[in-house]
Amino acid sequence: MRLVPKSVLFVPGNRPDMFEKAAIAAAGAIFPDMEDAVPFGEKTAARRDIAANLENLGSRGTPVIPRLNSLDTGLFDEDLEAVIGPLIVGVSVGKVRSAGDVRRIDSIITASERRNGLQPGIISIYPWIETARAIAHAYEVCSASSRIAAVCFGAEDFSADVGIAKDLGGWAASTSSDDPNGPSVAHARGEIIAASVSARVGALDTPYVAFRDPEGLAREAVVARSMGFDGKCAIHPAQLEIINNAFTPQEEEITNARRIVDAADEAEKQGSGATSLDGKMIDRPTVVRAQNLLARLEL
Repeated sequence: MRLVPKSVLFVPGNRPDMFEKAAIAAAGAIFPDMEDAVPFGEKTAARRDIAANLENLGSRGTPVIPRLNSLDTGLFDEDLEAVIGPLIVGVSVGKVRSAGDVRRIDSIITASERRNGLQPGIISIYPWIETARAIAHAYEVCSASSRIAAVCFGAEDFSADVGIAKDLGGWAASTSSDDPNGPSVAHARGEIIAASVSARVGALDTPYVAFRDPEGLAREAVVARSMGFDGKCAIHPAQLEIINNAFTPQEEEITNARRIVDAADEAEKQGSGATSLDGKMIDRPTVVRAQNLLARLEL
């Protein structure tokens, strides 16, 4: 089973001074970034520094998933070759626009695995869906390769691509820089969830860029989980506890889910397809939701 973390921590590849803190942070995975966080003139140095520090980044056992530059930059192949090996579990790729992009990425990775003596298919892909074109073809992107573990939503690039001015009320809230209920990105989030669930891959929500606004992050993380996202990206270690808590079922939820499953099992033994619990009907969708929550606890 491929890794779908609850939290992912970005660390800029051109800031090796941040690597040590990233390695000890409470992240489900680390994304050392060669893409948007790195100015073009520093990308070669960032690639070199990330490659040289892969072992350090994963020294506490946190999975390392470098984010590589997109195919259209011409940097992807060299980025991949610098980091591929047993020290990473996958690669994250920015600005994937189509199923064709995914298939090309898969093919390049396959060739690199062979050159580097790796088990075929061992490297997972975490594509970024962050353009209008990618949203329009979200299911095709999500289902284009068996390597895909989870897709990532990039609201910043998506808002730029479609011309949303965040400071003009597009998806800005009066109390924070991001509004999880903003209509401009709600549609995109919904498309990603429908596509990822249909393709049986995970979905990670966009970073919350206001890293000094923990209340806003907490609100957005709760909304993201309620929409169906499996986890969320972070740009600062201080965001991780909030994200981890939001995507961890609480004891009350777990207890209720177990009661629902037990009640359904008992009803089935009695030959009934539906029953009730605490005055509420328990039908098949209710049971499936409870089973899915309990299944997540075992991952």
